[in-house]
Amino acid sequence: MSAPVFVADTLEGAAVGAALTLTGPEGRHAVAVRRLRVGEEVVLTDGAGRGVSGTVAAVDGKDRLTVEVDEVRGEPAPQPRITVVQALPKGDRGELAVETMTETGVDAVVPWAAARCITQWRAERGAKALAKWRATAREAGKQSRRLRFPEVADAMTTPQVAELLSRADFAAVLHEEGSQPLATAELPTRGEVVLVVGPEGGVSPEELAAFAAVGAQPYRLGPSVLRTSTAGTAALALLLGRTGRWG
Repeated sequence: MSAPVFVADTLEGAAVGAALTLTGPEGRHAVAVRRLRVGEEVVLTDGAGRGVSGTVAAVDGKDRLTVEVDEVRGEPAPQPRITVVQALPKGDRGELAVETMTETGVDAVVPWAAARCITQWRAERGAKALAKWRATAREAGKQSRRLRFPEVADAMTTPQVAELLSRADFAAVLHEEGSQPLATAELPTRGEVVLVVGPEGGVSPEELAAFAAVGAQPYRLGPSVLRTSTAGTAALALLLGRTGRWG
């Protein structure tokens, strides 16, 4: 079984043979929840692509762990970078989408307040929901042993999403009536890929027109219609395979 991953506040001074200290909530989780002991292997990461593999050298109290570094590792930014624009689902399906896309390998997630979204993020409720999405990405990144966690952006409006799509090297909107299958789309090997996943009620004609105006065409994923909380993960897996990132 691979070593558990914990997020360190800093990896400054990380070098083979050095001692790093894990404290705070992550240290508490390692000591009190995971019950790590001296001699066990762990991975510490900054969540931005840098990490160390090491061995627990000491456990102090209920929230302090000292790790002796055995190896310093880096996870380069993958190419192409894949961003999924995720329309806001109902209930906790947003966290489910973020969790599975993080485990699959997404690089960034953009919450989108689409016209047909039943859920709307406003004021304090929106801030809490965004914080949950970001916490989910962090925990899923640890669970899937990633050193580079996906960015979860602030929620965007349709014009803001259109601006994001206009800068992409490849932009697509998942749509059941798309004339082209995503499985045969011509994809770049580098740069930015942005994929739009609509709400349960579908992407509106006005939104499709706004996205088409900046070069984002509708693509179909397959013969079945997936829920908004699962469509992004399925499409992401397809893109990761076709671009060679899963090669």
